[in-house]
Amino acid sequence: MDLQTLTFLIIGSTFALYIGIAFWARAGNTNEFYIAGGGIHPVANGMATAADWMSAASFISMAGLIAFYGYGGSVFLMGWTGGYVLLALLLAPYLRKHGTFTVPEFISDRYYSKTARVVAVLCLIIASVTYVIGQMKGIGVAFSRFLEVDYDTGLTIGMSIVFFYAVMGGMKGITYTQIAQYVIMIIAYTIPAIFISFMLTGNPVPQFGLGSTIDDGSYLLDKLDKILTQLGFKEYTTNTRLSVLNMFFYTLSLMIGTAGLPHVIMRFFTVPSVKAARSSAGWALVFIAILYTTAPAVAAMARFNLINTIDQPGQKNNLAYKDRPSWFKKWEKTGLLKYEDKNQDGLIQYTGVKDSGDKISSELRNIQSYNTLSKMEDWEKLPKSSSIDLPNQRTKGLIDNKMYDSYNDSFDGSGWGNDAVEDAGAINEMVKVDRDIMVLANPEIARLPNWVIALVAAGGLAAALSTAAGLLLAIASSISHDLLKGVFRPDISEKEELMASRIAMAGSIAVAGYFGFNPPDFAAGTVALAFGLAASSIFPAIMMGIFYKKMNKEGAIAGMLAGISVTLIYVFQHKGIMFIKSTSFLGNMEPNWFFGIEPNAFGAVGAIVNFLIAYIVAKRNPDPPKEVLEMVERIRIP
Repeated sequence: MDLQTLTFLIIGSTFALYIGIAFWARAGNTNEFYIAGGGIHPVANGMATAADWMSAASFISMAGLIAFYGYGGSVFLMGWTGGYVLLALLLAPYLRKHGTFTVPEFISDRYYSKTARVVAVLCLIIASVTYVIGQMKGIGVAFSRFLEVDYDTGLTIGMSIVFFYAVMGGMKGITYTQIAQYVIMIIAYTIPAIFISFMLTGNPVPQFGLGSTIDDGSYLLDKLDKILTQLGFKEYTTNTRLSVLNMFFYTLSLMIGTAGLPHVIMRFFTVPSVKAARSSAGWALVFIAILYTTAPAVAAMARFNLINTIDQPGQKNNLAYKDRPSWFKKWEKTGLLKYEDKNQDGLIQYTGVKDSGDKISSELRNIQSYNTLSKMEDWEKLPKSSSIDLPNQRTKGLIDNKMYDSYNDSFDGSGWGNDAVEDAGAINEMVKVDRDIMVLANPEIARLPNWVIALVAAGGLAAALSTAAGLLLAIASSISHDLLKGVFRPDISEKEELMASRIAMAGSIAVAGYFGFNPPDFAAGTVALAFGLAASSIFPAIMMGIFYKKMNKEGAIAGMLAGISVTLIYVFQHKGIMFIKSTSFLGNMEPNWFFGIEPNAFGAVGAIVNFLIAYIVAKRNPDPPKEVLEMVERIRIP
């Protein structure tokens, strides 16, 4: 059976399963819509939590970013796993004991203020919509490739499917759907990893394969480092994410953002007791660890296979564009992989050399390419101006000594690095390699069986759809339950509240889909922004609400507003207001001007501002009422 037919069959079967479950478990009342009736088994809820939490960012994008950032991409692994431990230990059991439907409802009760509830809802909506944009990017990537349509068409189809099963099922339908999605997701992620690890290293366990040797006796990571530096890229195992300080704040932002994201916290309201919430958190961590310990191996092996396919180290020439494999052609159709034959030699050059090289390099590149310089016999006809004469001689020296064929030889004592590649006339002709395609393309690049490739497609879609549904429910419940019923219309009927939830969810899909057509970053990068917004607003309010009895409503409100404001200003300054790039306002300032910290990592700074402002304001206002202090004592008792 051909790949396209097999892909349609497997994805169609999984969608039929999801929609069937959503119809079977559709919510009949608000209790089922918001918290699935509160009777989900801890193991089942652990699976659903893992699926809810391991989004398109985890399944599709994280390994792709690690593949290109190397060591610097480890911030996603450390931040998201560490954050889940923080959530499981410090927040989930206490919130479950309080027993409310939503995070803003807890904040309203703890800070005895409807204003605090409204502020929490606004912060939650901003963070959650940003998160859904990341999921929409993942949905668009997956659908566009496996339906062989452009990205915009793929995203439109994905939005329609999310609308159908998320709006109909509520938390009850989403919970059981997510259990099925977790099983599909983890099988789809691990099976290709096992295949590829065994093919490259002879070890079928990817976690061990990452540290194993390949066919020439060298270690996989050592070989990858060597190939990348030879092509002008940064070394894989030592490449930091801008700076150590930035990596620290990035990791911290993801950690506390994880603990502040409402769609994950809401999952602990679906189990029958505090004990079950703790058990559920433990099971979720086990299920999450299966994917997260596999991701580094998937990342390194994907990058290794990509480089070997295109640049073909050890071969005389790079891959000819006319001989490009079918996976290359299919990803080109999506617009997420682009090649431009800048030197008209028909060969694909993929290097770390930037197009905007100096004048000398660009003139050399225009004369002839690295791969064909050796065939030139009219060296005397080259321009003899002083600006390019020396590079010509250096290039000729490279060719005469056959150093362009041997990556092991040194040049000028500095090895075959960026300068040598530029002097040889090499340029980067892969003008776009979207990081988010790496996991989905990996089985095809490695030439795995068609059923494995189709399975990965189903897994990627499951990951994006599961989290999108959970986030949309968090947004809908905030609008209908916290704003409409909790503030503006306390007398609203249950039927009207349920309808309002579904309308809010549909509106959220439309807004997130709009931004999904022009996402501010890769899926994981966009999600990191959402985590930063949650870190700067929701997390400090919950933490202080549980562990600092003297925190009052004035302090909490001021802290949330200050934290999310400074974070949004920094993010919008770099990425544009509402992520419209033309509205960015850096002016004469350098990017990442605040101690070299990038916008995606700024949530931790916003959280520090939140804590400080909340503490200062709280000290200048009366302590909380006695009944609130008693409530805090009650939820802190196991």
